[in-house]
Parts: sequence; structure tokens; C-alpha cells
Amino acid sequence: MGSNPINLAIRFLLELAALLVIGIWGWYESESWIRFVLAFGLPIIAAIIWGIFAVLNDPSRSGKALVAIPGILRLAIELAIFSIATWTLFELGYSNLAWIYGFIVAIHYFISYDRINWLIKQ
Repeated sequence: MGSNPINLAIRFLLELAALLVIGIWGWYESESWIRFVLAFGLPIIAAIIWGIFAVLNDPSRSGKALVAIPGILRLAIELAIFSIATWTLFELGYSNLAWIYGFIVAIHYFISYDRINWLIKQ
């Protein structure tokens, strides 16, 4: 189910939401010019980490990996970025939205059990 087009679309939206929320959090963390660095830099760093470190032949991606890593490490990176996004929603005062986002992430991973098993075996 992890490669189902609807599930992949949900995953993509979750990824975009994570980058957006991390950027918004960065904006509100400072009143000075640093806010621009945080608002744009943190999401860019997260996107670079997400895009560069991958498992070879991952069916939910192109199968290519700029930097090949074990599946369990890839899973940890994904969960870390989604967890940071959930935490930043709490920090911004959107606790209900944080719970909803976290719940959708959990459901996504529950539905993607085949991909999780595949990642753990890699």
C-alpha cells in the first residue's frame, strides 16, 4: 500500500506541510534579520536531507540515491522531520493542528506497513 498513488500524494502533502511549518516556526523565532535565515534556511536544510539520503531501489522514490543509507536510518530521518514539524506546530500554538498532523502522519505510516517492512529489511 506504500506505493499507492493516493498514499504517495498524501505523503507528498505531508512533506510539503512539514517544510512550510518549519519555515513558519523559523520566522517567528527571531525579530531580527535572522528570521529570514531561519525561515528559508531550515526548510531548505530539511529538504536537502530528505532528498539526498535515500535507500537504493526505494519503490516510493525514483530508486536512485545520491547518498545511499540503510532503510532504518532513512525511516529515522523521515520520522525526525515529521516529528519536528509536529513539535513546531505545538510551539506555534496550534496544538489541535499538531495533533491532527501527527495523527495523519501515523495513519500514513500505518497504511504504508509494506514500505516500513521493506525499509527495516534494507
